[in-house]
Amino acid sequence: MSDPTETIRREMVAEINAELGSREYLQAKHGQVWDTTELQQDFDVLGFMAPLVVASRKSDGTKGSLMFQASPRFYFDWSPE
Repeated sequence: MSDPTETIRREMVAEINAELGSREYLQAKHGQVWDTTELQQDFDVLGFMAPLVVASRKSDGTKGSLMFQASPRFYFDWSPE
């Protein structure tokens, strides 16, 4: 099966993980940041393909996406549909 997004996603993963950011760095760059526990409290994860997560926000059911870095694992850049 061919994934037309694979090349761009691999590039995004390399860019995000080239310089792993602290929580403070990511907040300054992208706004709100979630660790895994916080993500589970605020969102239902519907699927993922690194470095993206598709999720539904629990507070209002809005679907959208977040990005994540590998380690430390932080989720950021919430983008509602």
